[in-house]
Amino acid sequence: MTARAPSLILTLSLLPALAACGSSGKDATPPPPLSSEAMAAVVEKPGVNRERLARAVDALFADSEAGETRALVVFSGGRIVAERYGEGYGKDTRLVGWSMSKTITAVMIGQLVSDGRLRLDDPAPVPAWQRPGDPRGGITIRQLLQMRSGLRHTEAGDPVYESGEVRMLFLEGRDNMAAWAEAQPLEAEPGRKFEYSSASTVILSDIATRALTPSTDPAIRQHAVADYLRTRLFEPAGMKGTVAEFDAAGTMIGSSLIHATARDWGRFGEFLRNGGTARGVQLVPSGWVDFMTSPSPRNPGYGAQTWLNRPQPDGRESLFPGRAPKSLFAALGHLGQYVIVSPEQKLTVVRLGKSTEAERKAVREHLARIVRLFP
Repeated sequence: MTARAPSLILTLSLLPALAACGSSGKDATPPPPLSSEAMAAVVEKPGVNRERLARAVDALFADSEAGETRALVVFSGGRIVAERYGEGYGKDTRLVGWSMSKTITAVMIGQLVSDGRLRLDDPAPVPAWQRPGDPRGGITIRQLLQMRSGLRHTEAGDPVYESGEVRMLFLEGRDNMAAWAEAQPLEAEPGRKFEYSSASTVILSDIATRALTPSTDPAIRQHAVADYLRTRLFEPAGMKGTVAEFDAAGTMIGSSLIHATARDWGRFGEFLRNGGTARGVQLVPSGWVDFMTSPSPRNPGYGAQTWLNRPQPDGRESLFPGRAPKSLFAALGHLGQYVIVSPEQKLTVVRLGKSTEAERKAVREHLARIVRLFP
């Protein structure tokens, strides 16, 4: 025992030094240098630590567990401070927004309300619902916008071919999507139940079209909506590369198939961040964006065709509540499309790509880190 004491004493005396050495070594190890591509993605003076922002952007593109990121654009204080694209994509590439298209449709409805062509709380002007005794006749435009129409629908069902949006977009409803959506029966009293529904947005597209033209000619219907969006929203907001798809009946597929460049999606986010103004011009009624970003009566995490940074009733995460301002909101799309808007931070972040549902958790983590870099 006496012979072992010096060795034990020596070992114990060295522990603090060894621990300190290990700690300082870890802290002193510099991160690997960033590639020139990673640094070039961030402007010289982004308003935050440039290297940290470049690393956060680079990590999103490099993370295989986040799927494929095709484009990322960050607007801060009204200017682009970070922009990067995946191989084969660039600033002029139009990318589909999927359900981010819904938020554009909501803006168009707001403009038609401002024009006096639609009324938010009147029964939705759908001819198929106007027959005496049809309970769907009480559904309002507000309820359609807030996903609480009560119409039967299953979004993202299993098997996929039984999903309402798949049947509408690609199967029996594809030639006249609005007619398919408007033919669905009620499964709940209008206004009582939140049910996310691409069909509800296509109904809104049809309502908007009929507010613009009485014609049933598909070409006339398509032209009326395309011209309205171009002159009233896309060109004034600087979204000149944005185009919408239409079905065979001339109805805009406003639930899913609007295509735009990453910069245009960012300009749309900036338009929302500024309360519906672009270049000093109010393009939607004062307060309409506030309505879009206020909690629905049946889901505090959803507004009007817009997702809010609040917990979802079903426990699923859409954004990152508790890790970013509560006022943050977003347009979200299938396969990981994001237009994230944080008015408090004067920030808009666009991410476009292809990620499975499991991979989107990693995407959200990366986007949360980028958002948190900004004051």
